[in-house]
Amino acid sequence: MAISTLSKFTVPLANDQSSASQGLLMPKLQYRFRAILENFGVSTPRSELTKQVMDITRPNLTFDNVTLDVYNSRVYVAGKHTWEPITITLRDDVNNAVTKLVGEQIQKQFDFFEQSSAASGIDYKFVARIEMLDGGNGASAPNVLETFELYGAYVENVNYNTLAYNTSDPSTITLSIRYDNCIQTPQGTGIGTAVARTIGTLSTGGGA
Repeated sequence: MAISTLSKFTVPLANDQSSASQGLLMPKLQYRFRAILENFGVSTPRSELTKQVMDITRPNLTFDNVTLDVYNSRVYVAGKHTWEPITITLRDDVNNAVTKLVGEQIQKQFDFFEQSSAASGIDYKFVARIEMLDGGNGASAPNVLETFELYGAYVENVNYNTLAYNTSDPSTITLSIRYDNCIQTPQGTGIGTAVARTIGTLSTGGGA
């Protein structure tokens, strides 16, 4: 027998006949995720990084403001956009697998022994994927709810962090990753969704 009272645990929506029985949708949980870096470093398997991820930030997007000064006011339109770097924290394992992969990626970007730079960005850039999962594991394989795909990525900053006698925490390596573009997949669920381009002549908007 359904407990009808639980379906009312949500915010009532104006002019929506289904809101009275829709219930509260399950949120995505922060700890149900995995991070995959493709073409990162040289060694295999690169899944060593995925196993040692402690936390990662999701993409952050900012649009420049373009100010149009008019008679008694100002109008603002969106200018060029900037994808802010993401940060990933990795546990530094005793087999040095993480340190080795990070070192290889840094060496691809710039050879610190020979003091030789990469010829082109394509020589060292990689793809990063942040997958939100539904909690499945083992015999019940997890479903991927959403994926952020970061293209043209490279390591902007690496921090080997602190060692201390007064803690039992694992040693960590923190990477700041800069990238050229980001799409949410499957396409149609967020950034990258096909939206019809509207051609207008006015800088203002929002109706009459």
